[in-house]
Amino acid sequence: MNKKQKKMLVRIIIAAALMIILHFVPVKGVIRFLLYLIPYFVIGYDILRKAFKGIMNHQVFDENFLMAVATVGAIIVALSENGDYTEAIAVMLFYQIGELFQSYAVGKSRRNISELMDIRPDYANVEVDGKLEQADPDEVEIGSVIVVKPGEKVPIDGIIIDGSSTLNTSALTGESVPRDAKCGDEIISGCINLSGVLKIRTTKEFGESTVSKILDLVENSSSKKSKSENFISKFAKYYTPAVCYSALALAILPPVVRMLFMSASPEWATWIYRALTFLVISCPCALVISIPLSFFAGIGGASREGVLVKGSNYLETLSQTKYVVFDKTGTMTEGVFEVTGVYENTMDKEKVLEYAALAESFSSHPISKSLKKAYGREIDQTRVSDVEEISGHGIIAKVDGIDVAAGNYKLMKKLRLSYADSDKVGTIVHVAVNGKYEGYILISDRIKATAKEAIHALKKAGIERTIMLTGDSKTVADSVAKELGIDEVYSELLPSDKVAKVEELLAKKSRKSKLAFVGDGINDAPVLSRADIGIAMGAMGSDAAIEAADIVLMDDDPVKISKAIKISRKCLRIVYENTYFAIGIKLICLLLGAVGIANMWLAIFADVGVMVIAVLNAIRALFVHKL
Repeated sequence: MNKKQKKMLVRIIIAAALMIILHFVPVKGVIRFLLYLIPYFVIGYDILRKAFKGIMNHQVFDENFLMAVATVGAIIVALSENGDYTEAIAVMLFYQIGELFQSYAVGKSRRNISELMDIRPDYANVEVDGKLEQADPDEVEIGSVIVVKPGEKVPIDGIIIDGSSTLNTSALTGESVPRDAKCGDEIISGCINLSGVLKIRTTKEFGESTVSKILDLVENSSSKKSKSENFISKFAKYYTPAVCYSALALAILPPVVRMLFMSASPEWATWIYRALTFLVISCPCALVISIPLSFFAGIGGASREGVLVKGSNYLETLSQTKYVVFDKTGTMTEGVFEVTGVYENTMDKEKVLEYAALAESFSSHPISKSLKKAYGREIDQTRVSDVEEISGHGIIAKVDGIDVAAGNYKLMKKLRLSYADSDKVGTIVHVAVNGKYEGYILISDRIKATAKEAIHALKKAGIERTIMLTGDSKTVADSVAKELGIDEVYSELLPSDKVAKVEELLAKKSRKSKLAFVGDGINDAPVLSRADIGIAMGAMGSDAAIEAADIVLMDDDPVKISKAIKISRKCLRIVYENTYFAIGIKLICLLLGAVGIANMWLAIFADVGVMVIAVLNAIRALFVHKL
C-alpha cells in the first residue's frame, strides 16, 4: 500500500470504530446528531469536498455528487424520523472501502506491468580514454563505446565489439531461455547481461533505441481508447444526470400524486428515502473503473508475452480478426539468405558473383548482403558508379565502367534480354554484363521453425483465411505456402501491388471481420498502415515497419500472433462480462429500490459489491499463461 492508501485505511478503521461505539452510547437529540457527524466527516470529507468542487466547476453529475446527495439526504431523513444515522455513515464507509480496494487493485496491476517492463536503464558505463564513466543514457552519442557488466541492463542499441555473454531477454520478448551474444552481434537495449563483460559500440541514441520505443508504446497505449471505453465514457455522461433526475422525480411525483389524486398521506420521508437509495444504487463506478482496467490489464498481459499493443482500440480490433495476411521474407522465413548456387553462361562463376556483389554493394537488402557474404572479399565501392535501384526489379550500375544489371526476371525483360528459366526453389538473381546475359545466382531463405505451427494455431483460433504476399517468384512462393499450409498466395508483387492486394481483400471481406497484416520490412510500412490491424516483427523489423504497425512482436515469433488474438479475445470477453453484469445488477436493484424493496444496505452491494467483483474480474486479463 502507498501512503495515500494507508491513510484511507486508518480513516476507515476510525470511522467504523466510532460508529460501533456510538451504537452503544445512550444519547439522543442534537448531541446524538453531532456525535454521528464525527465519523461521517472522518470517512466522507473528501467526497463532500469533491462534490462541492464539481458543482462550482459546473461538472455536477459524478459519483461524488451521488454519494454526497444520498448520504446528506439520509441524515436529513434520519433527523426528521428516528435519529438512526448509521445507514448514511455505512453507505459512505463501504463506498470508501470499495474505492480503497479499487485503488489497490489498479495499483497492483500497474506495478505488475511496471515489473514486467522494468527495462529502463539507470545509467550507461561509457569508456573515455580507457576509463569508465557513468552517464545518463540520454547523453550518450552514437558511436560511443559502452561497457555492460554482468547483471546490468543494456542501455542503448549497438554492436558488440568485444566479449561474449548470455542475455536475459524475457522483459522484451517473453522468452525465458537466455540468448548467446558474441563479438559482431547486434544487441538491443533492455536485455540483461548475465555473464561476461561486453563492450558495445552504440548505433542509436537512447531516444531511438528499442527500450525507449517500448516504454513509449506502453506508456502511451492508454491514450488510444477502444470503442468500448468510449461507449462507457459517453454512457456515464448521459446516465448520471438521467438517474439524478429520475431520483428527483421518485422523491416528488409519488407524494404529489398521493395527495392530489388519491387523497392519501404523501409519505414524503418514505419516498425521499427510496430516492436516496436509488441514487446510491445508480452510481456507475463498476463500469467506469473496470472497463479501462480490463484493457490496461490486457495490454500488460500481452507485454509480458512479448507482444506490444499500442492502444486498447487495437486490442479490440484484433479480437475481431478473421483474415491474416503475411509478408514472406523475414516474417514466415528467417530472412537469412545464403547463396546456394551460381549458374554461368559464358563467364566464370566467380566473375558473375563478383559483378553481382559489387553492383549490389550499396544496398542493405538481405539478398544484397548474402551476395556480398558469398563473394567473401572486401568490396571496393570506388569501382562502382551510376547505381540505379529499380523497385521490385533489381539494380543497374557501372562496375569498372562496365554496365552490370542484377535482379529478377522482370529486370531482364525490362532490358529486353533473354534469360535462363530455373525450376529450382529459391530466389533467382539474374546477372547481365555489358548488355549480355551471363547467368544467375540461386539464393535460398530458411523457413522459420515455428512458422508452420503459427499457421496451425491461427486456424485453431478461428481465423478464416491465411494469405501470403511476396515479391518473390511464383515457384518459391507456392513452395513456401504449400509447406506451411497457407490458404492463398500472391507472388511477384511490387510494394505498391501489396497495398492494392490488401485493398482488394479488404473490399471482399465482411464489415465485421477484420484483416491483419504481418510484416517486417521498410517496404511493408504502407501495407501495415492500410490493414485494419498492422503487426510488425520487432527484433529484426525495420523502424519504419514498427512505427507504422499497431502491434509489435518483440521476438519475431509468428506463433505470438495467435496468442495475441487469444489475449485480445479474453480481454474483450471480460469487458462484456463486466458490462452486462454491472448494468444487469444495477437495473434489477434500481427497480427494487424504486418500489421500496431494496434498502440502503442492498444499495451498498449494488454499488460497492458490484465494483469489487468487476475489478477482480478485470484483473484476470493480466494473466495469460494458460492461453
